[in-house]
Amino acid sequence: MIAALIKSMRPKQWVKSLFIFTALVFDRKLLDQSAFLHTLAGAILFSLIASAVYIINDIADLETDQNHPKKKQRPIASGKLPISAAWAAGIGLILVSLPLAYKLSPAFFGICAVYLTLNLFYSSWLKHVPLIDVLVLASFYILRVTAGVTLIEVKRFSPWLYVVTSLFALFIGLGKRRAELVLQIDNSNESRPALDGYSIGLLDQLINIVSGTTIMAYSLYTFSAPNLPENHSMMLTIPFVLYGIFRYLYLIQVGKGGAPEDIALTDRPLQGAILLWSFTILMIFYIY
Repeated sequence: MIAALIKSMRPKQWVKSLFIFTALVFDRKLLDQSAFLHTLAGAILFSLIASAVYIINDIADLETDQNHPKKKQRPIASGKLPISAAWAAGIGLILVSLPLAYKLSPAFFGICAVYLTLNLFYSSWLKHVPLIDVLVLASFYILRVTAGVTLIEVKRFSPWLYVVTSLFALFIGLGKRRAELVLQIDNSNESRPALDGYSIGLLDQLINIVSGTTIMAYSLYTFSAPNLPENHSMMLTIPFVLYGIFRYLYLIQVGKGGAPEDIALTDRPLQGAILLWSFTILMIFYIY
């Protein structure tokens, strides 16, 4: 049961909490021990709250997951984790994490509470509303970035990063929906109400719009945002962003797309682009 519970908490999803470190890195406080520890603690608590949400969501989607070719193997859908134990774990994680979040920062607690509430609305209703569902998914990434801002005193953080994160998250969300729709088409026995309002053509058009806008917004950020190096060295990171977006587009078009965290943890070329982008950022902000 312990193994089933840990699997239901979806540790792979915790990689999304890296967005909480955005303010720390881009405000050039990565080497500030106090700021780093505050952000790390916040990322851990946010991950636990997210795990509680995943457990509650799996309980709500029990019948749908049991008819899904892959999700039927999830611990709750397969019966490996009893419903009573799942409820106890989900509520317990919330009761432990939220008070600690408030102790860390009242503003951080507020962001966590909004994230939790919005997720509950998403699981019960919003995920069935076309377009609204991907906008809400994108907002979860924005909340992570905002949570990181509340944990430290920022001086150089640019609002441009909110714009870029929003567009990037939309791009990822639309790509995920496309992969899910392709899977549903390939498996005629599966029916997901959340996908009823979408078509491959519509999603491809939206992905094209958002991907191009993401590239433009990030490029503008690299030379127009305040508090960046005056020599515009941040523009050196643009090629890695371009390749990362192109690689993700390639993966979803050839049928290798799926959950973004799975792609990020398995696709070596994409991992290489992320590592090179991260290394260049660190060189520009902390060494050069």
